Amino acid sequence: MLIDITDLSDERLFDYTNLTDMNLRSKHEPEKGLYIAESVTVLRRALEAGHKPRSLIMSHKWLDSVADVMEEFPEVPVFVGSEELLEELTGFKVHRGLLASMHRPTLADPRELLQSLRGGEGARRVAIFDGVIDHTNIGAAFRSAAGLGVDAVLVTPKSADPLYRRSVRVSMGTVFQVPWTRIDNLPEGLTALHEAGYTSAALALSDDSITLDDFVAEDHDKVALIFGNEGHGLPERTVKAASRVVRIPMAGGVDSLNVAAASAVVFYATRM
Repeated sequence: MLIDITDLSDERLFDYTNLTDMNLRSKHEPEKGLYIAESVTVLRRALEAGHKPRSLIMSHKWLDSVADVMEEFPEVPVFVGSEELLEELTGFKVHRGLLASMHRPTLADPRELLQSLRGGEGARRVAIFDGVIDHTNIGAAFRSAAGLGVDAVLVTPKSADPLYRRSVRVSMGTVFQVPWTRIDNLPEGLTALHEAGYTSAALALSDDSITLDDFVAEDHDKVALIFGNEGHGLPERTVKAASRVVRIPMAGGVDSLNVAAASAVVFYATRM
């Protein structure tokens, strides 16, 4: 369904307006049940994950690159216009080819999600992000989780939206590869994980912390790795409720790593 853009006030284009307003979009997109995929690569990864498009928007020169998508979803509107017109609509230069408004999938219950993974044997290695508010960090952490074999990611309500456009872009679409859902605020959300046999590890600086090497040497069968806010880390209540407090040994007078970098180190060290 090819449609030339002639009127930017067309309500069918509202999914793409004010894309640079993070506060507005962070509320608007979940409420409307959508998210924005940017670039052909990200769109294809979303489709491979079973997600469905609401509409596409691009300049004419990109039509051939998604001809097969248009054929598969003939009922989905495809809006086309000049690059200048798209920039006026979205608030930024659309230089990655296209944007797609996608139906946001329904999030699974955390317990059911973890039990369903690995062919029904259940997830063994889970990452939890608590209060990680930077979308770039969330996207980078998901990319590391995908590349280093983390079974699932749980995100607290205080954390950024993994399906926000910047998160999806930074992750290179790997947010669609790693099973994830929302978990209740911590430490309350840890109770069910402990009951299910997970050893939780809070990544934090604490007098009673053990090194990442020592934690790996304990050889736990099921682990939940918890990462906190970029500025103040994990709340003390969460640290106290965790099975272990773990630190990454540092040098050069540096006390810690950025949360995205720290998660990559931990995911590599704990790979199973």
